[in-house]
Amino acid sequence: MSLLPCEIVETQTQNINACVIWLHGLGASGHDFVPVVSELRLPESMAVRFVFPHAPAIPVTINGGMVMPAWYDILTLAGAERQLDTAQLMASVDAVAALIADQRKKGIASERIVLAGFSQGGAVVYQSALTYAEPLAGLMTMSTYFPTSETLVPSSANASLPIHVFHGSRDPMVPESMGLDALTALKALGHEPEYKSYAMEHELCLEEIQDISSWLQRVLA
Repeated sequence: MSLLPCEIVETQTQNINACVIWLHGLGASGHDFVPVVSELRLPESMAVRFVFPHAPAIPVTINGGMVMPAWYDILTLAGAERQLDTAQLMASVDAVAALIADQRKKGIASERIVLAGFSQGGAVVYQSALTYAEPLAGLMTMSTYFPTSETLVPSSANASLPIHVFHGSRDPMVPESMGLDALTALKALGHEPEYKSYAMEHELCLEEIQDISSWLQRVLA
């Protein structure tokens, strides 16, 4: 399959040895989190490639069928039981797997690749990381939920995957209860995820960015 178009940011000009593939949310684009890289203030010793893919533009039912960047269609927003197009979500999972394969061809070991996702992007990387057949460096989700938790068939390769879940306590789009449900589901799968919430809405805050930086430095040490 052809690769998704991406924004690429590298923290060094050579000897890149790690990668973070970071998915945006509904209606956004790969440009959204590019400015965050400089705010992470990673040490000069870290040579990391950040890959920010652009989701395809598709009609989104909950937005009146408006065409916009989305990893999958959302049919209803009925509380925690929101209905979505699972086939489209799985197609996005395949697209993420292709991005991982591309980075591996470029010399980055799977153990040095972190998957990250905000909102809709987080829902995709839950499925992507936990089912990936080779060990990854980590999974980071922000302001999201875990819609495939009951159907997911986990890969033993990532049974001990470092996971950090971030959420806003005032999030009106994806209530924190959905983030906590994801945490419970991860624990039921045998994981020991870290969790932190912030007094914010559906967004990132400076304290969260600092915590993301510390976590990335730890899992990519």
